[in-house]
Amino acid sequence: METKSSQDEYRQLQQDLKQLREDLANLTRSVTESQKSNISNLRDEILREGHEAFDQVRKTGNDAMNRAKDTGAKAVNEVEHKIEERPFLSIVIMFLAGVLVGKLLDR
Repeated sequence: METKSSQDEYRQLQQDLKQLREDLANLTRSVTESQKSNISNLRDEILREGHEAFDQVRKTGNDAMNRAKDTGAKAVNEVEHKIEERPFLSIVIMFLAGVLVGKLLDR
């Protein structure tokens, strides 16, 4: 009888081990799927934040470019206005600037 009981216990132990393996495999699959989902969500969030940061940088760059264009256009208009007010003085200043640059380049 003791032999039969030992055999029954051995079979039960085999069945328990088999069930444990199946449970472990299921748990592993479940954790793997969960991690894939988490990684996918994290990747999507990183991509979204990257696009937002890029858009913000592009907007800031465009704003800076527009301000620089406006400032440049304003400076050109002021120079044109000064030249129109005093054309002779402007010609003399440009001539002197040319002479100065020529002297510097001769050295």
